[in-house]
Amino acid sequence: MLLEQYKEAIENSNIVSKTDINGVITFVNDEFCAISEYSREELIGKKHNIVKHPSIPKNHFKKLWKTITAKKTYKATVKNLSKSGKDYYLNTTITPILDENGEIEEYIAIRYDVTKEVELTMVLEKQEQILEERVKQQTKELEELTHTLERRVQEEIKKNEEKQKILFMQSRFASLGQMIANIAHQWRQPLTELNWVLFSLKNAFRKSNSNEFENNYQEAQQIISNMSNTIEDFSNFFNPNKKKSLFTIQDSINDALNILSNHLQKEEINIKKDFIDIQVEGISNELSQVIINLIQNAKDAFSINHIQNKIIWISISKIEIKSKPFAKIVIEDNAGGIDEKHIDKIFEPYFSTKHASTGTGIGLFMSHMIIQNSLNGIITVENGGKGAKFIITIPTK
Repeated sequence: MLLEQYKEAIENSNIVSKTDINGVITFVNDEFCAISEYSREELIGKKHNIVKHPSIPKNHFKKLWKTITAKKTYKATVKNLSKSGKDYYLNTTITPILDENGEIEEYIAIRYDVTKEVELTMVLEKQEQILEERVKQQTKELEELTHTLERRVQEEIKKNEEKQKILFMQSRFASLGQMIANIAHQWRQPLTELNWVLFSLKNAFRKSNSNEFENNYQEAQQIISNMSNTIEDFSNFFNPNKKKSLFTIQDSINDALNILSNHLQKEEINIKKDFIDIQVEGISNELSQVIINLIQNAKDAFSINHIQNKIIWISISKIEIKSKPFAKIVIEDNAGGIDEKHIDKIFEPYFSTKHASTGTGIGLFMSHMIIQNSLNGIITVENGGKGAKFIITIPTK
């Protein structure tokens, strides 16, 4: 009686079927008929192929029969097809029933419906697949964007390098213009002297005075030699093929001051120097160009602000930054300083506080580039006591 109750409980809560040893259905419960949509009469005497789904591979059934004929229990989730063509999924457990001799008498299969769970899993898998495809597509787009950005960055870097070359050349030409003005100024006096010597040479020739003629000739030669040396100095300053080497900072600054000497004298600018002997590695005339740019800016500021007593202080000292030795160059003037709203932009290309006719805005930019790239240093600016104060730090050797 108790066994019958267990049997009834199992049949009412599960999908149950029995087959003979050949797989022919001998029993099905109501749950089996309900889910398969076949009547008991249509099922009894048929093989389970009647509900087999055509998509199930043959090796699945080979594995099933190999397991149960070995008197083992087979478990799997099986896809079936109902009479009306609907797919449904069953968690299936097939157990061989043995007789008194241990031989297989029949097979009993207990199943329960997991169609909703499987379909939900399939929906989730499909959504996951869609998500993976989207991720792949977005990853591909991101990689393409990254590649495009890298290419654009390289293009912009190349353009920027070209711009810097142009700026450097513009700065060189601006300095060259000033150098030509210096040469013209320095040549005025010797040309006047040469004109007088030639006049004296002519008179000595007329008078057949060989001593006076020889003296005038030697003096003319000396004047021409001095003028030639001036050209040589300026040509060396603008030599583009100089290589980096050790040089003394004070020599580089003195070269700049010598080039500007006539302008400084004409503008009555007093240079106060406090130098010590320090060597750095780089190109001497490039540091000279930076000094020329800074002094030229101070000269323009003196003129704009109508300063009478014009002074520029230039000092060289040794400092340490993170226990490493540096040379510190300070160039300070008393021209009134820089407007605080402009001081953060002072090294930007084409930025100038001067009138368009006098300022190109590339001098300080190129000074910054030379100190940073050629000398591995830093240039900063602040307002000192009476004017602008430029501070240059360069690693020493």
